[in-house]
Amino acid sequence: MIRRLQDADVAGKRVLVRVDFNVPMQDGQVSDDTRLRSALPTIEHLREAGAKVILAAHFGRPKGQRNLDMSLAPVATALDALIDGVDVKFVSDCVGEDAEQAVSRLAAGGVLLLENTRFHAGEEKNDPEFAAELAKLADLYVNDAFSAAHRAHASTEGVARLIPAYAGLALQREIDHVTAALENPSRPLLAVVGGAKVSTKIDLLKNLVTKVDRLFVGGAMANTFLAAKGHDVGASLHEVDLLDTAREIMDIAAKSNSEILLPVDGVVTKEFKANAERRVVNVDEIGADEMMLDCGPKTVDRLADAIATARTLVWNGPLGAFEITPFDTATVEAARFAADRAKNHGLTAVAGGGDTVAALNHAGAATDFTFISTAGGAFLEWLEGKALPGIEALKSDEA
Repeated sequence: MIRRLQDADVAGKRVLVRVDFNVPMQDGQVSDDTRLRSALPTIEHLREAGAKVILAAHFGRPKGQRNLDMSLAPVATALDALIDGVDVKFVSDCVGEDAEQAVSRLAAGGVLLLENTRFHAGEEKNDPEFAAELAKLADLYVNDAFSAAHRAHASTEGVARLIPAYAGLALQREIDHVTAALENPSRPLLAVVGGAKVSTKIDLLKNLVTKVDRLFVGGAMANTFLAAKGHDVGASLHEVDLLDTAREIMDIAAKSNSEILLPVDGVVTKEFKANAERRVVNVDEIGADEMMLDCGPKTVDRLADAIATARTLVWNGPLGAFEITPFDTATVEAARFAADRAKNHGLTAVAGGGDTVAALNHAGAATDFTFISTAGGAFLEWLEGKALPGIEALKSDEA
């Protein structure tokens, strides 16, 4: 059980909050403040309780070197515009004398953003001395960055071992939704997994088939499963060296009473380009010089039937080459159908990882899903059943 921020007495305390401010930038300014807004509930909770709020984050990959192109100074400006009643302070380091003095000047209810933690090599190395320097700044630690929780870094794991540590409100929301979807779901539980390669999702698929009632495999990775079942997939992208792995996953599913659903038809073409000449064929009719770039209408209908009978849906990855028309059709139609079931028929629909957010936004379906994680790698590792260092560090000793 994780320790939650609501259980902490933070009045008058210095609270170090690990946030995800690795935001898109354009011309030196934040171009999308979604991640800043996601941190606001935790920041406001702390401010209202009289805490001194010290924010820590990384930006980009400076590899332990000070690189002003990756400074968080512009982020402080953008955050300041989102918070009424306080001037967000910024300090040009995250440890050391300047940081300590900036913290000492902070009033109750004040907000300070530290400079990029990755300007120090000790961050990604989870160096104990660097973690101790961070811990010196605060009385309590709060992790509100699920997207970084799969990394055992100083600001995500090391410091949490040194001072009392709690989960922030955004982190709690992520954990609660994903846990509810996988560990204690309303059944039937359906997982939809798409993307290009089985090789990137072996652990994910092996874990899911032990938990879900049905697993739909789409995208190019479906070609590997089809080939493993003896279908000739022509020139379609597939991984010949992973046919045995695909068969192993299907065996695990059979032993777990989990049904794997694969495409029964597809949209094939000889050219990977938008609006290429194409045709719809059954999966045993793909020509030697053709590649399947999207699921066909019969497959979409089959998936829609599975979604309609499910009570919980976990979605990761697109069903075809959604970046180019018209090979986005299956992803768009299935996503919109799932969104309608979530909005109007009680389906719990949780999605995240990789291209998933972009695909669901492209379909105009994202806002009606129950929850969409933007955490990327952390979301995938959670679905894989792996322990996340940043989460483990927040667990209490109670059973």
